[in-house]
Amino acid sequence: MTFHEESSWFLLLLPVVIPLIWWRWARQGRHASVRFSALGWLAGRGRTLKARARILVPLLRTLAVTVLIVCLARPQKGNEETRVLSEGVAIQTLVDVSGSMEALDFNLDGNQVNRLAAIKSVFRDFVLGNDGDLPGRPDDLIGLITFAGYADTKSPLTLDHATVLDILTNTNTVMSVDVQKRIWKLQRQLERARRTRGTQAQARELQAQIEMLSGEDGTAIGDAIGLAVKNLTELERRRGVSDEKRIKSKIIVLMTDGANNAGDLAPAQAARMAAAFGFKIHTIGVGTGRRVRVPQVVPFTGSVRLVQQHFPIDEETLRTIADLTGGKYFRARDADALHEVYAEIDQLEKTETEEKRYMQFRELATASIELGAVTLPPLLMIALGLLVLEVLLANTLFRKIP
Repeated sequence: MTFHEESSWFLLLLPVVIPLIWWRWARQGRHASVRFSALGWLAGRGRTLKARARILVPLLRTLAVTVLIVCLARPQKGNEETRVLSEGVAIQTLVDVSGSMEALDFNLDGNQVNRLAAIKSVFRDFVLGNDGDLPGRPDDLIGLITFAGYADTKSPLTLDHATVLDILTNTNTVMSVDVQKRIWKLQRQLERARRTRGTQAQARELQAQIEMLSGEDGTAIGDAIGLAVKNLTELERRRGVSDEKRIKSKIIVLMTDGANNAGDLAPAQAARMAAAFGFKIHTIGVGTGRRVRVPQVVPFTGSVRLVQQHFPIDEETLRTIADLTGGKYFRARDADALHEVYAEIDQLEKTETEEKRYMQFRELATASIELGAVTLPPLLMIALGLLVLEVLLANTLFRKIP
């Protein structure tokens, strides 16, 4: 607790006023209230409890006057408030979930995993931070778009990073083992329907489901970039960003292990759209580039086996996309390299924060006082209560005649 600088001099009245109160009380005690010819018969009776309790009257007056003088000195309690102004980065993440991302050419903690699992692990460290070179991105808006044959917004740009990471964790490739088994079962149902001369409507429905699941595979890089541009341009209107959370820049991070072979928009055309809005695109080519093992469901048996396949990465297109937008192209051949890529992106796209401290004062003379779990009334109310109590006692219980 402190006192207002210009009013603190009122405290000098305390050593002057308080002695005057007791001096006046002592002088009142020298005058008799009722006159008698002799007081000898009272000498041995002593003072009653009521007489001794009369000391409460000057004591209450002393306390009331003391509290009033303290109120005049304006006691204050300062509460420091910190306001952080940050200029964050809006990061729209594009993750390839085509069937080639099932390739088992990455290692995490000594275990062989597919490319999508490695991306999930490193991206989590990038967003939340680790104990090393990734501090995390707590002030940045993170969005998630997955793409294969089609591009789909899984999470809008948000500060709710836990939700974004949960969505990515639960995302699988469009040609995961479960999807392949589902296609295989549909194919068996279609064959039985044809052998038993089932209805044409049933056969057409099964064929449509097979084509829908199979048609989701592919790599629509251009469409994914176009959807990211759309989400970023709508960000300000949708969110209404405040001064405390300004957006410094907007970037797109594209991760893929293949070449554009689906969608309506060409990658270079989509990159020019992004450049026109000032959006930077960092591209990451994921994978060794060699023949890799991919889990595949065996026809007729439904068992899973690993087959050798080769998925060439169109590095030229990825470089072009980055160059057109002022971004960088990275190549991640293993999990460590992917981690280093994100560490470099973290250094390239810095979030700026500015911290301002404010001190707010509460006038304790007119504001309630909190002492732990107990809340006391303002000092002025306490002083008024003491004065009222002093007047009541002086005119009732401790009243003097005359």
